[in-house]
Amino acid sequence: MVVPQLIFFAVVGVAAYVGYRAFVREAERVTAKIRRHEHQARTGTSGTLVYDPKTGEYRLAKD
Repeated sequence: MVVPQLIFFAVVGVAAYVGYRAFVREAERVTAKIRRHEHQARTGTSGTLVYDPKTGEYRLAKD
């Protein structure tokens, strides 16, 4: 009866790892957004321009 327990703990371990990676990815995204906003406040800018290849125009980046 060791095999079902082993499978259970393996599944829990994989789920924990996937959840941890998702958490780290989201934390990095939020940190980058905060740093961008801090830099914009420090320099007095109102956003970052991004080139749109379809229209050939620049637009404000979406957060």
